[in-house]
Amino acid sequence: MTSTQQDQDPGVFPDPEQKMIEEGAPAEDRITGARLRWIMIALMLTMFLAALDQTIVSVALPRIVSDLNGLSSLAWVVTAYLLASTASTPIWGKISDLYGRKIMLQIAIVMFLAASFLAGASQSMEWLIISRGLQGLGGGGIMVLAMASIADVIPPRERGRYTGLFTATFAFSSVAGPLIGGFFVESISWRWIFYINLPFGIIAFFIIATVFNVPAQRVQHKIDYIGAVLMVAGVSTLLLLVEWGGSRYAWGSSTILSMIAASFILLATFIWHETRTEEPLVPMSLFKNPIFTVSSAISFVVGLAMFGAIIFMPVFMQIVQGVTPTQAGMKMLPMMAGMAGASIIIGRLTSRLGRYKMFPIFGTASAAIGMLILSQIAVDTPYWHIALGLFILGMGMGSTMQVLMLAVQNSVPMKDVGAAISGSTFFRSIGGTLGTAIFGAIMTTQLAKNIKDSLPAGSVTDTDISNLTSAVSTIASLPPTLHDIVLNAYASALGHVYIVAFPVMIIGFILTWFLKEIRLSPLLGKEHPEELHHLEQ
Repeated sequence: MTSTQQDQDPGVFPDPEQKMIEEGAPAEDRITGARLRWIMIALMLTMFLAALDQTIVSVALPRIVSDLNGLSSLAWVVTAYLLASTASTPIWGKISDLYGRKIMLQIAIVMFLAASFLAGASQSMEWLIISRGLQGLGGGGIMVLAMASIADVIPPRERGRYTGLFTATFAFSSVAGPLIGGFFVESISWRWIFYINLPFGIIAFFIIATVFNVPAQRVQHKIDYIGAVLMVAGVSTLLLLVEWGGSRYAWGSSTILSMIAASFILLATFIWHETRTEEPLVPMSLFKNPIFTVSSAISFVVGLAMFGAIIFMPVFMQIVQGVTPTQAGMKMLPMMAGMAGASIIIGRLTSRLGRYKMFPIFGTASAAIGMLILSQIAVDTPYWHIALGLFILGMGMGSTMQVLMLAVQNSVPMKDVGAAISGSTFFRSIGGTLGTAIFGAIMTTQLAKNIKDSLPAGSVTDTDISNLTSAVSTIASLPPTLHDIVLNAYASALGHVYIVAFPVMIIGFILTWFLKEIRLSPLLGKEHPEELHHLEQ
């Protein structure tokens, strides 16, 4: 097959930005020495802040809902960020092609910092959720533009070691987030988990303004604003449906039925629109590639189960086990250790063997076992039991997510890698967003049910339960008998979350068996499409 024929392969969507990313910085425009080091420091610092805000909030949630009286809206503090980040990521990349990477990265940083200040100054849950959404818009831009900026300053053959630094930065933020969040909540105020972004973000902004000067390579794009609006509207309606159904409104009420219809129509229209627009957010042609399709399905299911279930463990530790926010962050370290250890080991095994299918099978099975262990938690569960479950769950995460990205990357020509990775990441993010909302609703509903079942019939209303559980300080001040009832209800509700997550993860495990395996190419750069074509014969 000729190069021209390969470029016209209808199985994947050709993204003009990827041509520029593949070619990288021309030799005469290369940036080296101290200037390059400062650029890398600034880019890694901005990515660290954006990634940190996905995890730093978890240990602060009990204190936040105590101060702002919003336990029922707890999941939205995380969901708002994830949803905005997911929807905006493809748009930031294309706008940066039109107006330049540097100026758009600076705008994303300013938006992120302004939203961080607003989040820290929040006086209500509604204020905080809106601020987190704006923060997600900026964070989404930082994540994609920091990675894309590597292509502006590093030639392809040298890019691997620099992207490794960014991967390490992202992994470090996952570990540091709960620890830093716990320190601020316990020592100063939860508001500083947002304010801390300001000084470091300002430093990164001025470094980029000073040293990040590269020739602009404009690529014309048509921005799919309509697709972004349809996707956000459809997913947001679905999230509200999950949160309100069975609690604020009966499942058979006209409001819930209308929301079901609206979410279906909006998401169906989004899919229809994506098949017809010239440059869609999610190129539907990618689904002609079976590896992309299966990997995206696994990423969605795994993202839904894992991200949705993990966020509530620090809440359990603080409310039920009475640990401090810092201690809660420390107690999450077994999961991070499992994830980091598995990522390193699986990465080396994948490179040595040139195969990958066995690792997602092992990873999803491990994650399912971890969730089954965690589903048995109670008020008096020893920490070693929780640590074991978290470690196995983290090991499953580390064995699965990076390998799915590698499988997708290996299944398309080099020029289409960006579009394929973005598409797969999109589904993982959507899964995590829905999982946070769904398991948040399960947690709240099961908590109310457990408390009602433990008290005389008719003695407590939903409003009473909401008032009883609205803040950590309120729970701590309850009479001993009622206090024990609430703690047992919390523990049982979280166990129920993991019980529901277990079969979801089993679905992911089943899907991994349908993942087609293509032996990883030993070739680099532009040899990859020819090698891929040869292997697919």
